[in-house]
Amino acid sequence: MNDIDYSIYLVTGRELLPPGKDYYESLEESLQGGVTLVQIREKNIDTGEFIEIATKSKEICDRYNVPVIINDRVDVAVAVKARGVHLGQTDMSVPQARKLLPEGTVIGVSCNNAHHVRAAIEDGADSIGIGAVWGTQTKQLTSPLVGVRGVGTLLELLGGTNIKAVAIGGIKIKNLLRTLHGSVSRTGRALDGVAIVSEIMASGDPRQAAITLSTIFNSFTITTNLPPVMSPQGLSAGQIIVEKVARLMSVIREVNPLVHQITNTVVATQSANITLSLGGSPIMASEPQEMEDLGHISSALLINIGTMRSDGKESMSKAGYFANINKKPVIFDPVGIGASAFRRDTARDLLNVFQASVIKGNAGELAALAGTQEVFTKGVDSVGSGFRDPVGFVRDLARKERCVIALTGPVDYISDGTNVVALSNGHEILAKITGSGCIVGSSIATYCGALFARSTGDSTGKLVQGDTFLGAIAGIMVLTVAAEAAVLREDVKGPGTFLPALIDELWALQPRAVQSLARIEVF
Repeated sequence: MNDIDYSIYLVTGRELLPPGKDYYESLEESLQGGVTLVQIREKNIDTGEFIEIATKSKEICDRYNVPVIINDRVDVAVAVKARGVHLGQTDMSVPQARKLLPEGTVIGVSCNNAHHVRAAIEDGADSIGIGAVWGTQTKQLTSPLVGVRGVGTLLELLGGTNIKAVAIGGIKIKNLLRTLHGSVSRTGRALDGVAIVSEIMASGDPRQAAITLSTIFNSFTITTNLPPVMSPQGLSAGQIIVEKVARLMSVIREVNPLVHQITNTVVATQSANITLSLGGSPIMASEPQEMEDLGHISSALLINIGTMRSDGKESMSKAGYFANINKKPVIFDPVGIGASAFRRDTARDLLNVFQASVIKGNAGELAALAGTQEVFTKGVDSVGSGFRDPVGFVRDLARKERCVIALTGPVDYISDGTNVVALSNGHEILAKITGSGCIVGSSIATYCGALFARSTGDSTGKLVQGDTFLGAIAGIMVLTVAAEAAVLREDVKGPGTFLPALIDELWALQPRAVQSLARIEVF
């Protein structure tokens, strides 16, 4: 039985030690900080010296009841009576190593793709190391990056097994929560641990580094929003949501959330005006050097790839990264993602850098993101009648992407991976104005920003503060109810007069109108 705690899995690298820092001192301090497993990795020394280092390392680890794993070398593992060995894809096979090792020795295997994972399962491995997740300077990569989103796909293959899984490659304090959150599989399988190299070995204070990593790991929980079917007052789940949205409409004007928007050039002005009319404060900034500062002061971030250029990728990557660090909601709008390989590749790369809180798109865009051909796109527009099972689709994609999914259309579907809400407000004239989908993204970001600004409580184990599921619902509900009011005005003669009327109606819309007009179903 493999009862090892893999949570904070230190992989040694003496070459990374700060000047003047003793290896054994660093190792002991990391153990005091909460390291739960140590892998001794030595690539450029002879066998005798490897055994000497491993023996002394094991003596220190034994004092803290922390198991030792040997990297690659089965002979060294046997010599020092290590708890296990970790094998690469070019080392001896698991069955071969099993024959040479004492009974009960655990064997881990490095895995970079689905074939590797299936082979590890078949060979009877006790654990797998999935990576590299992020770019790393501690090891020359011979295989492509798995990426955070790719980890969950591989974890899903472990269903029904007792194999433990850790992620490795470039994992730091700043990206640990992102790694843990984004790597959970659609089936709810999470990592058993993370392999850490330079964040501890290169630290002048390895004890504190280990404490911080351990605190983040142990505080992480897989949470979902579960609205009650009925409240004590007899309200349905849908009515409860509408009441929350109505209250939020007042809050948003009180807090005036600053909403950072990197959006397409076609809709920047109307997106800013929509944000203002809702009660938010827009900042439309795209200079890479500003992203860290804006990550501190904004309440939400919208990234829209509608007029994406290759020179804009740096700004989007940095903005999302710093928003994650500051626990700010990130709304991602993959406009026209199905139109070109450039857009698809860009969206994939961005979503591996940062964790989106909400992904909003029409049927064609979300189908392209999900890799299904059930719905197609024509430029930035969706073609066809939509998904056969939109409820199941948004729920499944939300689980895969580890965020809220908002599918826009004649009926809007929003899911957090457990619950699905369908909203039936709006008017067909919305499809006749440029960027109607883009302004929905601005509305969602504004409401998520208000919820962030009003969030309270301990957020240690959360990647984002505020209820982004409610924020997405509110953003769509308020905009589509206002659209119905705007189209009925006598001064609205068509799309050209509709947009200014929509901005006016959003400004004047009262909570009671939303309470009476919202059409909602909860699945």
